[in-house]
Amino acid sequence: MVSKVDTFRALHHGRLPGDPLVLPGPWDAASARAFEDAGFPALATPSAGIAASLGYADGSTPADEMFSAVARITRAVDVPVSADVEDGYGLAPKELVERLLEAGAVGCNLEDSSGGALKDPRHHADLLAEVRAAAGDRLFLNARVDTFTCGDGDPERAIERAALYVAAGADCVYPIGAPANVLPLLRAGIQGPLNAYAQLDGESPSAAELGELGATRVTFGPWLQRRATAALGEIAAGL
Repeated sequence: MVSKVDTFRALHHGRLPGDPLVLPGPWDAASARAFEDAGFPALATPSAGIAASLGYADGSTPADEMFSAVARITRAVDVPVSADVEDGYGLAPKELVERLLEAGAVGCNLEDSSGGALKDPRHHADLLAEVRAAAGDRLFLNARVDTFTCGDGDPERAIERAALYVAAGADCVYPIGAPANVLPLLRAGIQGPLNAYAQLDGESPSAAELGELGATRVTFGPWLQRRATAALGEIAAGL
Protein backbone atom coordinates (compact mmCIF):
# COMPACT_ATOMS: atom_id res chain seq x y z
CA MET A 1 0.00 0.00 0.00
CA VAL A 2 1.38 3.40 -0.99
CA SER A 3 1.70 5.77 1.97
CA LYS A 4 0.47 9.36 1.91
CA VAL A 5 4.01 10.69 2.07
CA ASP A 6 5.01 8.53 -0.92
CA THR A 7 1.98 9.85 -2.80
CA PHE A 8 2.91 13.41 -1.86
CA ARG A 9 6.54 12.95 -2.89
CA ALA A 10 5.53 11.45 -6.23
CA LEU A 11 3.34 14.48 -7.00
CA HIS A 12 6.51 16.60 -7.18
CA HIS A 13 8.20 14.57 -9.91
CA GLY A 14 7.68 14.19 -13.63
CA ARG A 15 5.76 17.45 -13.94
CA LEU A 16 5.66 19.31 -17.24
CA PRO A 17 6.39 23.05 -17.59
CA GLY A 18 3.20 24.97 -17.04
CA ASP A 19 1.72 22.19 -14.91
CA PRO A 20 3.10 22.73 -11.40
CA LEU A 21 1.67 21.03 -8.34
CA VAL A 22 -0.82 23.56 -6.96
CA LEU A 23 -1.18 23.29 -3.19
CA PRO A 24 -3.94 25.40 -1.60
CA GLY A 25 -3.36 26.42 2.01
CA PRO A 26 -6.18 25.46 4.39
CA TRP A 27 -6.39 27.31 7.69
CA ASP A 28 -9.03 25.08 9.32
CA ALA A 29 -10.95 21.85 8.77
CA ALA A 30 -13.74 23.49 6.76
CA SER A 31 -11.38 25.13 4.27
CA ALA A 32 -9.41 21.88 3.96
CA ARG A 33 -12.58 19.99 3.04
CA ALA A 34 -13.48 22.66 0.49
CA PHE A 35 -10.11 22.31 -1.24
CA GLU A 36 -10.30 18.51 -1.19
CA ASP A 37 -13.83 18.59 -2.61
CA ALA A 38 -12.56 20.86 -5.40
CA GLY A 39 -10.21 18.05 -6.46
CA PHE A 40 -6.79 19.14 -5.21
CA PRO A 41 -4.58 16.06 -4.62
CA ALA A 42 -2.72 17.52 -1.63
CA LEU A 43 -2.68 20.57 0.64
CA ALA A 44 -0.07 22.72 2.40
CA THR A 45 -1.01 24.71 5.50
CA PRO A 46 0.14 28.35 5.79
CA SER A 47 1.39 29.36 9.23
CA ALA A 48 0.20 32.94 8.70
CA GLY A 49 -3.27 31.81 7.66
CA ILE A 50 -3.62 29.53 10.67
CA ALA A 51 -2.29 32.28 12.94
CA ALA A 52 -4.97 34.66 11.68
CA SER A 53 -7.70 32.05 12.14
CA LEU A 54 -6.58 31.54 15.75
CA GLY A 55 -6.30 35.25 16.53
CA TYR A 56 -2.51 35.56 16.47
CA ALA A 57 -0.13 37.73 14.51
CA ASP A 58 2.00 35.90 11.97
CA GLY A 59 4.87 34.19 13.76
CA SER A 60 3.21 34.37 17.19
CA THR A 61 1.22 31.13 17.27
CA PRO A 62 2.28 28.86 20.16
CA ALA A 63 3.64 25.54 18.92
CA ASP A 64 0.94 23.52 20.70
CA GLU A 65 -1.82 25.48 19.00
CA MET A 66 -0.17 25.20 15.60
CA PHE A 67 0.20 21.43 15.83
CA SER A 68 -3.39 21.10 17.09
CA ALA A 69 -4.64 23.14 14.13
CA VAL A 70 -2.66 20.99 11.71
CA ALA A 71 -4.07 17.84 13.33
CA ARG A 72 -7.64 19.10 12.89
CA ILE A 73 -6.94 19.74 9.22
CA THR A 74 -5.34 16.35 8.54
CA ARG A 75 -8.22 14.56 10.29
CA ALA A 76 -10.75 16.37 8.10
CA VAL A 77 -9.40 15.18 4.73
CA ASP A 78 -8.02 12.09 3.04
CA VAL A 79 -5.42 13.84 0.87
CA PRO A 80 -1.83 14.39 2.08
CA VAL A 81 -1.20 17.57 4.07
CA SER A 82 2.14 19.30 4.53
CA ALA A 83 2.52 21.76 7.41
CA ASP A 84 4.27 25.11 7.66
CA VAL A 85 6.01 24.99 11.05
CA GLU A 86 7.95 28.25 10.63
CA ASP A 87 11.47 27.83 12.05
CA GLY A 88 10.62 24.74 14.11
CA TYR A 89 9.64 26.55 17.32
CA GLY A 90 12.99 25.72 18.92
CA LEU A 91 12.08 22.05 19.17
CA ALA A 92 14.77 19.40 18.98
CA PRO A 93 14.68 17.68 15.57
CA LYS A 94 13.44 14.38 16.98
CA GLU A 95 10.59 16.07 18.85
CA LEU A 96 9.70 18.20 15.83
CA VAL A 97 9.45 15.08 13.68
CA GLU A 98 7.38 13.25 16.29
CA ARG A 99 4.94 16.13 16.61
CA LEU A 100 4.53 16.46 12.85
CA LEU A 101 3.82 12.76 12.50
CA GLU A 102 1.42 12.80 15.46
CA ALA A 103 -0.45 15.65 13.78
CA GLY A 104 -0.77 13.56 10.61
CA ALA A 105 1.43 15.75 8.40
CA VAL A 106 3.35 14.22 5.50
CA GLY A 107 5.84 17.07 5.27
CA CYS A 108 6.82 20.49 6.51
CA ASN A 109 8.24 23.87 5.64
CA LEU A 110 11.25 24.99 7.67
CA GLU A 111 12.43 28.55 7.14
CA ASP A 112 16.03 29.74 7.36
CA SER A 113 15.32 33.01 9.15
CA SER A 114 14.30 33.95 12.67
CA GLY A 115 13.07 37.29 13.95
CA GLY A 116 13.41 38.80 10.49
CA ALA A 117 17.09 37.88 10.11
CA LEU A 118 18.67 35.14 8.05
CA LYS A 119 20.23 32.25 9.93
CA ASP A 120 23.71 30.96 9.26
CA PRO A 121 23.00 28.66 6.28
CA ARG A 122 25.39 25.96 7.48
CA HIS A 123 23.74 25.85 10.88
CA HIS A 124 20.35 25.62 9.20
CA ALA A 125 21.64 22.85 6.92
CA ASP A 126 22.74 20.97 10.04
CA LEU A 127 19.21 21.30 11.43
CA LEU A 128 17.71 20.00 8.21
CA ALA A 129 20.11 17.06 8.23
CA GLU A 130 19.08 16.21 11.79
CA VAL A 131 15.40 16.43 10.90
CA ARG A 132 16.02 14.19 7.88
CA ALA A 133 17.88 11.68 10.02
CA ALA A 134 15.05 11.61 12.57
CA ALA A 135 12.31 11.41 9.94
CA GLY A 136 13.88 9.05 7.45
CA ASP A 137 11.56 8.95 4.46
CA ARG A 138 8.45 9.62 6.58
CA LEU A 139 8.40 13.39 5.91
CA PHE A 140 8.83 15.57 2.84
CA LEU A 141 11.13 18.47 3.76
CA ASN A 142 10.53 21.80 2.06
CA ALA A 143 13.46 24.09 2.86
CA ARG A 144 12.41 27.72 2.75
CA VAL A 145 15.08 30.17 1.59
CA ASP A 146 14.40 33.68 2.89
CA THR A 147 17.06 35.55 0.90
CA PHE A 148 14.40 37.59 -0.90
CA THR A 149 12.42 38.52 2.23
CA CYS A 150 15.13 38.91 4.88
CA GLY A 151 18.35 39.19 2.88
CA ASP A 152 19.76 41.17 -0.02
CA GLY A 153 17.73 39.38 -2.68
CA ASP A 154 20.80 38.10 -4.50
CA PRO A 155 19.77 34.99 -6.50
CA GLU A 156 23.28 33.54 -6.26
CA ARG A 157 23.09 33.64 -2.45
CA ALA A 158 19.74 31.87 -2.66
CA ILE A 159 21.22 29.19 -4.91
CA GLU A 160 24.15 28.71 -2.52
CA ARG A 161 21.80 28.26 0.42
CA ALA A 162 19.61 25.90 -1.57
CA ALA A 163 22.59 23.71 -2.46
CA LEU A 164 23.46 23.31 1.23
CA TYR A 165 19.87 22.40 2.08
CA VAL A 166 19.50 19.88 -0.73
CA ALA A 167 22.77 18.27 0.33
CA ALA A 168 21.39 18.09 3.87
CA GLY A 169 18.37 16.12 2.69
CA ALA A 170 15.72 18.66 1.69
CA ASP A 171 13.21 17.31 -0.84
CA CYS A 172 12.24 20.74 -2.17
CA VAL A 173 13.49 24.32 -1.97
CA TYR A 174 11.22 27.32 -1.41
CA PRO A 175 12.78 30.73 -2.22
CA ILE A 176 9.82 32.67 -0.92
CA GLY A 177 9.35 36.12 -2.38
CA ALA A 178 11.61 35.49 -5.37
CA PRO A 179 10.59 37.76 -8.27
CA ALA A 180 9.03 35.85 -11.14
CA ASN A 181 11.75 36.94 -13.54
CA VAL A 182 14.37 35.32 -11.30
CA LEU A 183 12.71 31.90 -11.30
CA PRO A 184 14.45 30.65 -14.48
CA LEU A 185 17.84 31.45 -12.93
CA LEU A 186 16.88 29.70 -9.71
CA ARG A 187 15.54 26.72 -11.66
CA ALA A 188 18.83 26.40 -13.50
CA GLY A 189 20.88 26.55 -10.31
CA ILE A 190 18.80 24.48 -7.87
CA GLN A 191 18.51 20.70 -7.93
CA GLY A 192 15.17 19.03 -7.39
CA PRO A 193 11.67 20.47 -6.95
CA LEU A 194 11.28 24.25 -6.67
CA ASN A 195 8.41 25.88 -4.74
CA ALA A 196 7.14 29.28 -5.93
CA TYR A 197 4.91 31.68 -4.01
CA ALA A 198 1.80 32.90 -5.83
CA GLN A 199 0.01 36.08 -4.82
CA LEU A 200 -3.67 36.40 -5.63
CA ASP A 201 -3.55 40.13 -6.29
CA GLY A 202 -4.71 40.09 -9.90
CA GLU A 203 -1.33 41.32 -11.12
CA SER A 204 1.17 38.58 -10.22
CA PRO A 205 1.78 35.55 -12.46
CA SER A 206 -0.68 32.67 -12.28
CA ALA A 207 0.30 29.22 -11.06
CA ALA A 208 0.61 27.99 -14.65
CA GLU A 209 2.82 30.96 -15.56
CA LEU A 210 5.03 30.28 -12.54
CA GLY A 211 5.30 26.70 -13.76
CA GLU A 212 6.43 27.89 -17.17
CA LEU A 213 9.14 29.92 -15.42
CA GLY A 214 10.45 26.87 -13.57
CA ALA A 215 8.28 26.23 -10.51
CA THR A 216 7.59 22.59 -9.67
CA ARG A 217 4.95 23.48 -7.11
CA VAL A 218 3.01 26.60 -6.17
CA THR A 219 1.75 27.65 -2.76
CA PHE A 220 -0.16 30.76 -1.71
CA GLY A 221 0.87 31.55 1.86
CA PRO A 222 -2.04 33.29 3.65
CA TRP A 223 -3.61 34.68 0.46
CA LEU A 224 -6.53 32.24 0.34
CA GLN A 225 -7.41 32.86 3.99
CA ARG A 226 -7.25 36.61 3.42
CA ARG A 227 -9.42 36.41 0.30
CA ALA A 228 -11.97 34.32 2.20
CA THR A 229 -11.99 36.82 5.07
CA ALA A 230 -12.47 39.68 2.61
CA ALA A 231 -15.38 37.83 1.00
CA LEU A 232 -16.93 37.27 4.42
CA GLY A 233 -16.55 40.97 5.13
CA GLU A 234 -18.51 41.76 1.95
CA ILE A 235 -21.26 39.33 3.02
CA ALA A 236 -21.34 40.90 6.47
CA ALA A 237 -21.60 44.39 5.00
CA GLY A 238 -24.52 43.24 2.87
CA LEU A 239 -26.32 41.93 5.93
